[in-house]
Amino acid sequence: MSINQSHLMNTTPNIHAMIVAAGRGSRFGASIAKQYTMLQGQTLLQHSVARLANSAYIDKCLLVIAADDSTAKTLNFALPIQYAIGGAERWQSVQAGVEAIRETGAKDSDLVVIHDAARPAVPQQDINKVIEAAMLEPYGAILATPVADTLKQSYTQPHAQSKTTNGIIDKPVNSSSTHSYAKRTIDRSHMWQAQTPQVFRLGELQRVLTYVAENQLEITDEASAFEHLELPISLVSGSRQNIKLTYPDDAILLAAILTAQSELS
Repeated sequence: MSINQSHLMNTTPNIHAMIVAAGRGSRFGASIAKQYTMLQGQTLLQHSVARLANSAYIDKCLLVIAADDSTAKTLNFALPIQYAIGGAERWQSVQAGVEAIRETGAKDSDLVVIHDAARPAVPQQDINKVIEAAMLEPYGAILATPVADTLKQSYTQPHAQSKTTNGIIDKPVNSSSTHSYAKRTIDRSHMWQAQTPQVFRLGELQRVLTYVAENQLEITDEASAFEHLELPISLVSGSRQNIKLTYPDDAILLAAILTAQSELS
């Protein structure tokens, strides 16, 4: 453990917020980067910044954007904004953000709150909860939800199209297409779906991202970088309203969630 636990317990860390918005979201399939999808008169990115602004712990935000992004700086945000240019991979964008935060004089023990631009519905109480949990940890904490659905592991094979004679299945016909089939059910008792914000000690985050770069690892979120080094990251149970815009259908769900949240506030 490279940060002394007792030292952490006796200090209140500075908190730096970062939103990673350098990707295009290929699975979303739109002609524009998905963070600029409009919902209720604002882009997803504006909604996500506004959610962070609701937390008393956050008073500014670093946006990590693509080099050719001509949209972000034309928008109005609920927080003072600084910018950094991201890379081809998510971890490279986070690394660029960490370097920009370092340039402000940030300390190893400071906390970095990393949020996805495509999660505009995270409840304020969840943001505060994960920050407060990370304050008690040497490495960090992330929002996540226990998996509720049955999980299936799949395998693929050529799709066997049935030949029928007089309406009766006869035998499979060879086909060049492949299809997924259920192989086995995964025990979900210890399975969680990761969300954001994910909150880490700045020095430790920088160290694990350097490890990722040196070992050419593929990671899908920052917590997985810590997992490669077997460093404990606390799981904080979050709301299922905190969904991510990944596919076009998700926009319908997010619009409904944002409407319901605004009616309750």
